[in-house]
Order: sequence, then structure tokens, then C-alpha cells
Amino acid sequence: MIGPNLSEWALKNRQLTVYMIIVAVIAGAFAFLNLGRDEDPPFTIKTMLVTAVWPGATMEETQTQLTDRLERRLEETTGLDALRSITRPGLVTIFVDLTGDFPPDQVPSVWQEVRNGIGDIRHNLPEGTLGPFFNDDFGDVFGIIYAFTADGFSERELRDHVDVARSDLLRQVSGIKKIEWIGVQDERILIEFLPDRVAAMGLSYDQIFSAIAAQNAVRPAGVVTTGQENVAIRVSGGFETEADLLEVSLVVDGRMLRLGDIATIRRALVDPPQPMLRVNGKPAIALAISMADGGDILELGRQVDQAMEGIIADLPIGVDPILVSNQPQVVDQAIGEFTESLWQAVAIILVVSFLSLGVRPGTVVAITIPVTLAIVFVVMEIFQIDLHRISLGALIIALGLLVDDAMTTIDAMLRRLAAGDTIEKAASFAYGSLAAPMLIGALITIAGFVPVGFAQSSAGEYTISLFYVVGIALIASWFVAVLFAPIIGAVLLKPPATQQEDKQGGVIRAYLTVVGIAIRARWITLAITAGLFAAAILGMGMVDRQFFPASDRGELIVDFQLPRSSSIYASEDAVKRIETFVAETGDAESITSYVGRNVIRFYLPLDIQPPSDHQAQIVVMSKDLAARARLEIALKAWLNETFPEAISRISPLELGPPVGWPIQYRVSGPDLEIVRARALDLAGIIAANPNTRDVHFDWIEPARQIRIQIDQDRVRRLGLTSAQVAAILNTAVSGTTVSRLRDDIYLIPILARAHEQDRVAVDRLATLQVPVPGGRTVALGQFASFAYDQEQPLLWRRDRVPTLTVLADTAPGVSPEAVVEQLSGGIDAFGSGLGPGYEVAVAGTVAESAESQASVFAVIPVMLFLMVTLLMIQLRDFRDMGLVIVLLPLGLIGVVTALLVFGRPLGFVAILGILALNGMIAKNAVILITQIAEERRGGMPVREAVAKAASGRFRPLLLTALSTALGLIPIAPTLFWGPMAFAIIGGLLVATLLTLIFLPTVYSMLHRDPVPSPAPDDA
Repeated sequence: MIGPNLSEWALKNRQLTVYMIIVAVIAGAFAFLNLGRDEDPPFTIKTMLVTAVWPGATMEETQTQLTDRLERRLEETTGLDALRSITRPGLVTIFVDLTGDFPPDQVPSVWQEVRNGIGDIRHNLPEGTLGPFFNDDFGDVFGIIYAFTADGFSERELRDHVDVARSDLLRQVSGIKKIEWIGVQDERILIEFLPDRVAAMGLSYDQIFSAIAAQNAVRPAGVVTTGQENVAIRVSGGFETEADLLEVSLVVDGRMLRLGDIATIRRALVDPPQPMLRVNGKPAIALAISMADGGDILELGRQVDQAMEGIIADLPIGVDPILVSNQPQVVDQAIGEFTESLWQAVAIILVVSFLSLGVRPGTVVAITIPVTLAIVFVVMEIFQIDLHRISLGALIIALGLLVDDAMTTIDAMLRRLAAGDTIEKAASFAYGSLAAPMLIGALITIAGFVPVGFAQSSAGEYTISLFYVVGIALIASWFVAVLFAPIIGAVLLKPPATQQEDKQGGVIRAYLTVVGIAIRARWITLAITAGLFAAAILGMGMVDRQFFPASDRGELIVDFQLPRSSSIYASEDAVKRIETFVAETGDAESITSYVGRNVIRFYLPLDIQPPSDHQAQIVVMSKDLAARARLEIALKAWLNETFPEAISRISPLELGPPVGWPIQYRVSGPDLEIVRARALDLAGIIAANPNTRDVHFDWIEPARQIRIQIDQDRVRRLGLTSAQVAAILNTAVSGTTVSRLRDDIYLIPILARAHEQDRVAVDRLATLQVPVPGGRTVALGQFASFAYDQEQPLLWRRDRVPTLTVLADTAPGVSPEAVVEQLSGGIDAFGSGLGPGYEVAVAGTVAESAESQASVFAVIPVMLFLMVTLLMIQLRDFRDMGLVIVLLPLGLIGVVTALLVFGRPLGFVAILGILALNGMIAKNAVILITQIAEERRGGMPVREAVAKAASGRFRPLLLTALSTALGLIPIAPTLFWGPMAFAIIGGLLVATLLTLIFLPTVYSMLHRDPVPSPAPDDA
């Protein structure tokens, strides 16, 4: 017995105990209402983005002078796993990835360390570098997205209306963390020159730009201080509209010349466009809303809906708001479905209790369920564990476990009542004989979930609430069983009727007959068990592998990539055609297209990539899951036929940590050309496998460039330098920012460039007129030659080593793990043939799965130590402890059978279920062995003690196993929890049968009755 008899104390203090029950139920009801709601549990994206810009730099200059300098400092980052950098001419983006086991609460301090470290070397970066800039909100989820389209309004007018809506949302809704703009196209004031006229006037571009900037500059003019007041002096000249630019005065040989005489001025949108947003085939601007930390997404949704009612009412006709992402609705539906599954599980367990125990005992067990759940909700609120996919699934799993102690207590009380004890003595006996093994059993079950709670990985962080919720439920159920169940039982329980005992006796007699046969044929029993276990081990190789399943939400994500040198205009044209096709299928409810960028993180497990003109992502909301399946097949076939040059992937949303393309192999080494050649060889190996699709690279294609060789002698004779020529080219082709127009809240860049009729095309580059001193112009071809060349438009590096990733999709119905296993032989041979310094490594789903499983398996020794220690504390016998340990892996017989029969994969969540199953098996075994030992201490021989204890524990063990198994049925059909549910159902049912048959058989072999000492010789 553990400490004072809590059941006896509860019966002596009935009023206080009843008061505690009432308080627990009321507090639990309020806690349930106050718990936060979300779709997925929060987990930390341990990645930071560091970006720097060096305008005008070449690829090599950016790599050596900017990327290398930043990476050398970032290599010193605490907890660093990898540095991934993508370098483009004049632009570098570095992903700072921390290790999966890095403590989430220490991540913000590391990001500050990164900022400080880069700040220390900022003065060593090349002159003209912009930044570096930092993004450590990489994991923010923007679950509510409102898009706005306009009919009859300009882009600026639409933006102004949306900006008012944004301000109203921030003012009226308290739970918003931030609001991001999507699809905004900034304005530009364009000064378009006529180069011939500029040259004829003897002007230089530098002279013109200086005059514009000087007139528009904001400078203090002083303050006149008198004896009475301070009077500020303001100087006019700043531009208020684009028309003011026409009046800028230029001095030429003592004459005044208006800027409007040599240039045209107009307001336009940025060209080429910034990343664009399209909704249902129309250009749009969107506001993406993220929730404040610790918030309730359902409450945020209600507040946003309320605020948007007033905002929409104030919008003019022609501005249409469209809700393109509604996470609160998804969460409400998901929680509603899981809550329904929870109550279904409660109902199933109640039915099992009533049918097996009878109405009165079943009522006692039924009452303990809401009391226990109420306590669990209170503790969840204290520890800020919200209701989401993992915690709700954990509650359903815990349901079958939490009635175990109550059933065991009630069954023991019924047996003592049948023997003639009073209710007080029956409750006291139940506590004295079963409280300790029940508590130890609960702790052993919790120990089975330790790998879930202490796995140091992203997947472990994602599922950690499973450990907490189950642990809280088991401890709470023990207290309810020993404190509250006796009070409820005292009111409802009566001694069992004789007919019921006779009916149960027939089942028990049949069971004891089976046990007797198993004990007498013990070697056959052992052989059968060993054979079944061996078959399970062999069958494990036939079970499909999976990391996390796809989501059952209605969205489809269309990843679309044209050749890397493609412009954003080409991407936009392709997206328009895709939108038309999807709309014509009739299976889409809405279409949201992100052109030139990835989708914003509207769903936590999204794989976000840096923006690029050649790519687009489309979110298609299907009308239902059947429509999603049809659309996925039809769109994939159409894309392959219509855009053979493009890489596309259509997939539902993922569950678990983001991984992107399922098949990924990284090739790395010091020489870029060798890496490219080896990556092409590797792609051939992967493409040869019939189960791979869409093999491609994260980068490999070179881009065209035009190299202009300046004749330095000629250019000097003309009075020019290479720098001046480059500046003139940049002005003519792309434009040069000379100042900014202060327009209300906006700062609009004033961009100078050649007039549209003089802006060059590639084939007219040699005829570009270059102004030279003296008022003349000279064609560029007079002092320069032109040649086409190729260069890498970008370079990926990993840990400062050039790295090229080969990516691929899998054939329908084939798992990435299966494909990687098929490729392993060829990949190993390929890797062994690489030279020193070069290597190939698997990445993607398989690598993330291996890392996550390794983090779980690393904690298994701790789990085993805790289990063995608890077993020894309770059993205090190495033989009994060894018997329990032998029994644990036998649950695989049922696990493998269930997974194979029902066609479920062995994924990360299923592995967690198998580990947790060990605790359930050990708990049942401990209670049975403790009961046998109790009977033996009463003087019974081993076989009689085994028979009596087994018959006494037959009903409780069977009932708790059935309750747990049947309670998991509501979540068995789900994609996420289904494999775990089937693994636990199959494993627990088979393990329970083995506990009732195999354990008594082996126990009778390990324990022998003591041989009586010979009588002393009277002689």
C-alpha cells in the first residue's frame, strides 16, 4: 500500500470528497471553454534568413566579397546545423538552420547572437552593400487572408482602401500579431529621356540628376527667434506631384532649360512587376493576418469577422473582399470532428462498461470519465496546452487508459462485496491491494510515452503534447479511482447477484481450461508464441513506411517552375492558362495564385522557398475530397502536356514538419563543374527507377549574358570611363533612381531611363547612343564589342560548399521510403565512385524521417531504464521483471497483423504508438504478477495462485483492453491517427491474450513450489 489509505480517507470525509468532485467538474468545464483552439500544435521553425544586396556586383564578386564574409561569421553560430546560401549577382540569401535538438526556448537568443555577429562585421562588407537584413519570423502562420479585387479603380486607389482596412483591423482586433501585404505593386515616377536631345543640349545625366535631387531635397532653413516667438523658415521646391518635375530648371551655357523639354514624366507601376497575387483569375492585393502568440484562433476569427463587417460596409462598390484562407473555420471544423470522435469514444467505453460490469458498476465507471477529463482540462489550461490535432488525439488515446484504474477498483470492490465485506472494507481492500500496482502501472505506461516527450527533433516538438496529455490523464485517473470511485461506488454498488456470478463462472472456467492446457503444454505454448513473433518480424518488412501522411483538407498546392531564366511575365502568362483550365473543370471552389513567389505560410507545415521570377504556386480549394482527387489527376496530365519545359507538382497539404519534394539527394564538392556533371549522372540513376517522376534540380541551368568589351583607348579619347558607360547603360535599360516623390504616406522613387522608343532591345544594343562631352552622341558599337556568354544565375551552397540537389516526385501510391530503398544500391555505388571531397547525401522526407526517428530511438534507453526501475520497485524479483520484458516485444505480433490487414503504413506517429504500447502491456503484466504474488503469500501453491490470480484479473484485463481498442475506433479511419490506432488496437489485443495465457505459462515455469523439508528422525 502507498502511504495512507486514500479510499478509506475519502469514505470517512464524504462531504469534502463530494465537494472536491463538484469543484473539479465545474473547473474542468470552464477550463474546456477557455482552452485555446488551433489546427496544429505550435513548433519552432529553427531557421533564420539573412539577406544582403550589393547592386551592380557580378556573381563572382557577390560570392567572394559578400557571401563568403557573411558565412564565415555565421559558422560560429551556437547550435548551428547547416548554412544554406543562395547567391545571385548582387544578392545573397543565407538560411541559418539550427539543429533539430536545439531547445526552442533558446532560439530567440541565438537569433540575437546572429544579429550582433553580423553587426560586428558590417564595416568589412563591400561599399554600397544594402543590409544585411534579418527575418526570424520565418515560422509565423498567416491563417486568415483577405484578398481585395477592384473593378474601375486604379492600383493606387485599391491600395489606399486596403490600407484603411488594415488600420481598422489592427485597431479593432486585439489578437493580431502582424498583417502582411501580398501582391502590392509599388508606383514609380518615370522620367523618360530622349538621348539625342540630351546630347544636343550638351547635358550630362549626372548634371540632370543632381539638379532634380537638389530641388527635391529636404533641408533645414533655420528658425528665427524673436522676443515673443520662434518662427520656422521653410524653403519651397519639393515635388508635390509628378507634374512638378516638368518645371525643373537646368542651366546650359547660361540658358535655362526645362526638364520637360528633354523628357516626359509619367506615373506607372513598377516594371518588371513585383511578386503578384491573383484570385479567381483577377489581380488582387491581400492582407495576411497572423495570430499573437498564445492566442485562440477561433476567437481571433470571430473578432476579424466582426471587424470586417464594418470594413466591407464602408468599401465602395467595385472593391470586392474575398476570404481566401480561413483557418478559424478549418480549426472549428477539425476540432468539432475530433470532439465528436472524443464523445463517440466515451460512448463506446460506456457501452462496454455497462455490458460487461452491469448497470450499477458501469454507471460508476461512466461518472469517473467526465470527472477525470475535467481534471485533465484544468491541468491543460495551467500548462497552456491548447486543443489541436495532437492534444485531441491524445485525449482519445487516453480515454481507454483512464478507465483502466476505475474498472480495476470497481471490480475489486465487487469481488469483496460478493465475499460479504462492507463497502468501506471493500474500498479499503481495493486500495491496499491494488493502489500501488495501479500507480506503478500508470507510471510505466507514461514511461512508454517518454520517447514522445523527450525526442529532440521537429517531429518530436510537433507531437510532444501527446506525452503531456496522456501523462496528465493517467495520473488524474489514478487519483479519481482511489478517491472518487469509492464514494460513487458506495452509493451505487451492491453485491453481485448469484446468477451473474454463475454466468461469469462459466466463462472463467473455460478460460482456466485454456490456461491449464497452455501450462501443461508449456513448450508448445512457447514455440507457438516464438513462431508468431518471428513471423511478425518478417512481416514488418512488408509494411509500408511513411513519415507523416497528407492532410485531409481540401486544398491542392500546385508548384510550377519554368526554366530558371524565365521572366515574371512568362510565369504570369502560364498561371493565367492554368487558372483557366482549373476553372473549366468545375471542381474548384477558389483559385489563389502567387506569381514570382511561394505561397505565404497560411498553414504551418509549408515548405517556403525564396521568391524567384520563374516560379509560381497556386492554391486550389476543391469542392470536396473527391473533387480534389479528380482535379489532381486531370491537372497533372494537362500540365505535362501543355508545359513540357516546366517542372510541376500537385499535392495536398502535408502534415508534420515541412519537407517539400519527397525524393531529394544532395551532391556537393569544391568544383562547381564537377558537381554539375555528377548531379546529372545521379539524376539519370533516379530517373531510371519506374517509381520516380519529374526528376529535376534546384539549380543547374546556366543563363545567357551579354559581355561588353570596352576598348579602353577609344573610350578615353571620347572622354568617358567604363564606370560612366555602365551607368549610362543602367539608366537606359533598367533606370536609375534619382530622388523620391513624397506623396501622402508614400515615398515614390523617381526613376530616370531612356524613352520607350529608345530603350534598347538585345539586338539593338550596338546602336545605343552614348552622350559624350561636347554635346555629341556616339553609338556604343563604336568603342565596344559584344559577345554572348553563359553564367550561373545563382549558386546554392551548403556549409560553404557548392551543393546541387536532385529532386523528384514518387509514382502514385508509392512511398518515398520505398523508392529510396530501391535506389539505395545504385546510389551507394555512385557515391563510392565520387572523388575525395565530393559526396552524395539523401535529403527530404526520408532524411527528416530518419532524423526524427533517431531522436525517438535515442530516448528509448531512458524509457527502458524507467520501466525496469519501476518494475523492480513493484516486483522486486529479477525473474518477474525479465518475464515482463520478454512480454513487451510480443505486442508486435498484433501490430504487424493489424497494419498489414488494414493496409496502414508504419509512420512516425505509428512508431510512437508502438513505443507507448510497451507501457500498456507492462502495466497489465505488473498487476497480474502482483496478484499472483499476493495469492502465493497467502499460502497457495504456484499453479493454484496462477489460476486464481488469472481468473480474478481476467475480466478487468479484458475489459480495459476492449475499452482502449474500441475507444480508438473513432480515430482509426483518420489519415493522421489511423496507423497509430490500428497499431495499438492490434498490439494491445494480442498482448492482452498473451498476458492471460503466455504470462501464466512462463511464470509457472520460472517459479516452483518449495520442496518440503524432510521430517526429523525421532530415532
